[in-house]
Amino acid sequence: MNGDQAVVEVLKREGTEWIAAFPYQGLIEQAVRAGIRPIICRQERVGVNMADGFSRISNGRRIGVFTMQSGPGAENAYAGVAQAFADSVPILVLPGGPGATSTQIHPVFEAPKHYAGVTKWAGSINVPSRLPSLMRYAYTQLRHGRPGPVLLEIPGDVARQDQPGDTLEYTPPKTYRSEADAGDVRDIVSTLLSASRPVLCAGQGVLMAEATDELTELAELTDTPMMATMAGKSAFSEEHPLSLGAGGRSGTLMVAHFMRAADFILGVGTSFTRSGFTVPMPAGTPLGQITNCPEDINKDQRVEHVALGDAKLVLRQVIDEVKRRHESGKTRDAGRYTDELDAVRSEFMAEWGPRLTSDETPMSPYRVFHELASVVDVGNAIVTHDAGYPRDQLVPMWRPTTPRGYIGWGKSTQLGYGLGLAMGAKLAAPERHVINVMGDAAFGMTGLDIETAVRSRIGITTIVLNNGVMTGYDQHMPEATAHWDSNELAGDYADIGAALGAHAQRVETPDELAGAFRAAFAANAEGRPAVVEAMTKAEKAVSLHW
Repeated sequence: MNGDQAVVEVLKREGTEWIAAFPYQGLIEQAVRAGIRPIICRQERVGVNMADGFSRISNGRRIGVFTMQSGPGAENAYAGVAQAFADSVPILVLPGGPGATSTQIHPVFEAPKHYAGVTKWAGSINVPSRLPSLMRYAYTQLRHGRPGPVLLEIPGDVARQDQPGDTLEYTPPKTYRSEADAGDVRDIVSTLLSASRPVLCAGQGVLMAEATDELTELAELTDTPMMATMAGKSAFSEEHPLSLGAGGRSGTLMVAHFMRAADFILGVGTSFTRSGFTVPMPAGTPLGQITNCPEDINKDQRVEHVALGDAKLVLRQVIDEVKRRHESGKTRDAGRYTDELDAVRSEFMAEWGPRLTSDETPMSPYRVFHELASVVDVGNAIVTHDAGYPRDQLVPMWRPTTPRGYIGWGKSTQLGYGLGLAMGAKLAAPERHVINVMGDAAFGMTGLDIETAVRSRIGITTIVLNNGVMTGYDQHMPEATAHWDSNELAGDYADIGAALGAHAQRVETPDELAGAFRAAFAANAEGRPAVVEAMTKAEKAVSLHW
């Protein structure tokens, strides 16, 4: 058993069913022989994004894997790994590497050295005998603490050399979870129950811990409104009476209203990172934090109350402590915020409802979202956005009802990221409708990988909001726009989708949208991806409240 065969054997024992790859790596042939499906993408970044989407929807229980060749393959994949690192997503990256006699000289690209800043851990299998232990360590890193990409380089000489011994000594490492200190739990419960206007802030850690039920139970027990970060969106049903919706760069009026009035904010599975794509915490409002990442405590925000541990286990501790203090289970009368929440929601919809139902042409992107929600089974759908206005307009308006019904992302904001995410999501959850909403600029970055979905029979729907410009960029480069039309883009994206083998339709009026979406989903049911090109206006209106 040589090095490549040994790595594939480890992947097999870890339950890997497919790997994304481009353009050549010795693992590919060995994977096929072991019954693992290779999916060859059109560019490395999209392959990394596919692994990312798969890990997200699997909540890290199954790990997406991407492999690429030494040198240019490893260089080209960097951006995708950087995005996964920014969004704290566990993926395993397995680049080929130079042999021992080729390292440490210009211009040889040594992946562990260059990827150190965008991975949780990066290493190289320097001798064949270390392969099992290094693979075990890689998977241990993937399963504990802050999620993130892990890279393990397979040098060419190691890939070809035989493993020592007759059998490969490898058993998948266990995942270990911990509860928080009981005193810290009591402190958080005391603060939560003494607050007159608390808010629960759910991050991606709630999803990774699969703690939706516990979060919702705590909200109902204490009658506490819930908001989600962009990465945490879908951690609870946004149809729930206590839901405020989500916030990133944009967000709902409900989030803004209740955050401003909060006298205690308890973040669950969130890093409280300060960013242009996170809701700012109100100055002076006490913060509590439930996290399994000690490096996030007091990172950007002063946090006064912390429970360190797995979100699901710690939430159960908090719930038990609340019930211990209140034999009836309920700490407050349910519905104390009903009238207030209804009034704020009504105000929010009075502003945005007309856009959601607008009959104008070119179409409002908000009407596109509204028609999509009316056609698709939201509870059985996974929707993701791309960077820019599709993200800022969709985050406040889409109302997921099930965990991972939405993939929110954006600590880094690479155009074209959503397409690979959608393909990986569909591979993780083939029974669900998976929809990627992107602008025409994003399509230009990764649109050719529609053909990857066609060839691989990954039945996703891509909605391209085509307004012919990079929306809002005229204000960033007015002279370039005035003299050189530098903000303008052009393309017939449905034609491109059709030429790549997808079901494709161009929609110019709102009344055509529902039929186009139904036709797209019918194609998806047969394993055929679909492109719906919606001719929209350059809509700059976004729900901004902070």
